[in-house]
Amino acid sequence: MKRVLSVTLALAVVILLAGAAMAFMGGGTGMPMGGGGMMGMGPGMMGGGMMGGGSGQAGCPGMTATGTATTQTPVSEEKAKELATKYAEKYLSGFTVERVLPSAGMHMTMYQAELKGPAGETRTLHINPWGNVMPFGGTVTR
Repeated sequence: MKRVLSVTLALAVVILLAGAAMAFMGGGTGMPMGGGGMMGMGPGMMGGGMMGGGSGQAGCPGMTATGTATTQTPVSEEKAKELATKYAEKYLSGFTVERVLPSAGMHMTMYQAELKGPAGETRTLHINPWGNVMPFGGTVTR
C-alpha cells in the first residue's frame, strides 16, 4: 500500500510541476494548437493583429497589420476640445467642457478634458492622439 501511495504522490508532483512550468512559459490555455498565431497568447489577449495577421491592433491606428506606423497627424488642443464637446453633447447632456489639459503620451501628446455638469459635478474624458474619446472614472460631486 505504501508503494502505491508513494508512486501516486510522485506522479502527482511531476504533473503539478509540469503544469506550473507550462503556465510560467506561456503555454497555457490560449496557446494555439497546430501552429499559427502567437505562441503563449493568453485568454485575456485579443488575437489576430498584434504581430502580423488580421487588421492591425484593435482601436489603434498607430499599428497596422504589417507593424508599420501610419502617417495620421495627432489631434491638436483645439480639436481635442471640439471632440470633448461633441462627446458631451451626445452622451452627457448638460455637461460643458471646462478645460482641456495636455499630457505626455508615449510618443505623442494626449489630452484630458474636464467637464462640469449642471449640478456642479465633474467628469473627466481622455482624448488619445488619434482623436478617440474615452470616459475616465465616474461622476465626482464637489
